[in-house]
Amino acid sequence: MKNLKSILLASFLTIGAFSTTIFTSCDPDACKDVVCQNGGTCTDGLCACPTGYEGTNCETLSRTKFLGVFTGAETCTVGSDNYSITCTANSDDTKFNIQNLYNDNLTAIASASGNAFTIPSQTVASGVTAVGSGTITGNTITITYTVTNSLTSNTCTFTGTK
Repeated sequence: MKNLKSILLASFLTIGAFSTTIFTSCDPDACKDVVCQNGGTCTDGLCACPTGYEGTNCETLSRTKFLGVFTGAETCTVGSDNYSITCTANSDDTKFNIQNLYNDNLTAIASASGNAFTIPSQTVASGVTAVGSGTITGNTITITYTVTNSLTSNTCTFTGTK
């Protein structure tokens, strides 16, 4: 009988120790101390940011890195040029304005996501449309776009540095 009590006691102690280890090693809410900003959502302790935001807690507008004056060279299907563009904030937090596109005082609106952006097809002057995309690496922006009017279109790549 004494052996049976010892075996039962050892079993209960083993189960208790095992249960304590399992329950204390779990993190039931990894998002408890995580505050995701700007509509971000926490999953497993990490923020998933909505389009247009980035950073550990979705605290940074993706477009911020694109803002400024970029001076550089452009090569087009027809012609080439050296000039500056200015990227400014748009009223929509996920977008920015590209001013002086094509060195013709055209303004296009781009949508930022991470280190890339798109220029959806849009009217940039009377009878003139633009469409394209681009990236930024450090302080260097590259924009590939096509400008079209009623007579012709021209595809260009502008690379500029802040």
